[in-house]
Amino acid sequence: MTSIGGAASSGMVDWNLAVATATRLMRPGPDVSRDEARAVVAELRRHAKASEEHVRGFTGLGTEETHDTPVLVVDRPGWVRANVAGFRELLKPLLDKMQERRGTGPGNAVLGAVGGKVTGVELGMLLSFLASRVLGQYETFAPATRDLPAGANGAGRLLLVAPNIVHVERELDVEPHDFRLWVTLHEETHRTQFTAVPWLRDHLEGEIQSFLEETDVDPMTVLERIREAAQSLAGGRPEGEEGDEGRSLVEVVQTPAQRQILGRLTAVMSLLEGHADFVMDGVGPAVVPSVSEIREKFQQRRAKGASRLDMALRKLLGLDAKLRQYRDGERFVRAVVEEVGMDGFNRVWTSPNTLPTKAEIAKPADWITRVHRKPEA
Repeated sequence: MTSIGGAASSGMVDWNLAVATATRLMRPGPDVSRDEARAVVAELRRHAKASEEHVRGFTGLGTEETHDTPVLVVDRPGWVRANVAGFRELLKPLLDKMQERRGTGPGNAVLGAVGGKVTGVELGMLLSFLASRVLGQYETFAPATRDLPAGANGAGRLLLVAPNIVHVERELDVEPHDFRLWVTLHEETHRTQFTAVPWLRDHLEGEIQSFLEETDVDPMTVLERIREAAQSLAGGRPEGEEGDEGRSLVEVVQTPAQRQILGRLTAVMSLLEGHADFVMDGVGPAVVPSVSEIREKFQQRRAKGASRLDMALRKLLGLDAKLRQYRDGERFVRAVVEEVGMDGFNRVWTSPNTLPTKAEIAKPADWITRVHRKPEA
């Protein structure tokens, strides 16, 4: 197994153990022959290339020169390795801070090694759950590794998870070639967003780092918040207390400052996901003949989840919030484009100040008024 960086097994998280755990626990992929697998990979690469032009033409964003990030068709273990490398890069400042707080005594070192392995196993378990569900992903914070190249200067990479795409197209009983192109249109839109809007990656990273810096790294405080979160999710809070129904474990442990940052991040993610859905469906009728059938079946699959366990885990991880982001963001984009056209909508990419707020995602007219208002004479 390839190590995730130099000292991958040291510190607060045993990253190699996370990869090993996820790989051991993940479900096997669909049954395909070697020739079928090669054909799927080749087709996804062709669709990714074709999607660049489709998305660029529909959105008016980017040029051929802006697409300098690689497209990688991966299996489930490959997706896990890529995401662990990204997590390690993104979480490094927080984990370094926690390492300093813990101290360097012999006892702390032993506890740290044990804790790192426990955390590695837990992370691996979560990744094993997600590894069979993700169809594609534009990995924004993607350090290059020996087997996973990335764009220059941390420009990211586009991942397409071939076995999951095949699994879902079979499950939905849709036309495979149409479905594969439809998926790549969504993911290519994300790549276009970040390559055509140079400030977007740094802005998003800054918000995430601000969120992490606000994390209270005192172990007892963190444990207490997790305990409160678990009681809330289990319905065991004291009588008379205001509940946290509808909130994920991640949301429950927020500080007030983090909730403000989370609101801004939610708005940005709603915009990005909704824009990708809007583009995918906008381009679709011209190049994906069965787009209506695919969309209807896929929406039903998104909404219901695969099982009660799947729904419970989605709730715990906050994935139900992601479903709302697709829906609310797409409504925002559609309403703005209908009112001011695609060029008018593209003013959203001007600067961080023109991004919609969480409230404006719900009320697109307020964003239009703020960004398109005429200056007073």
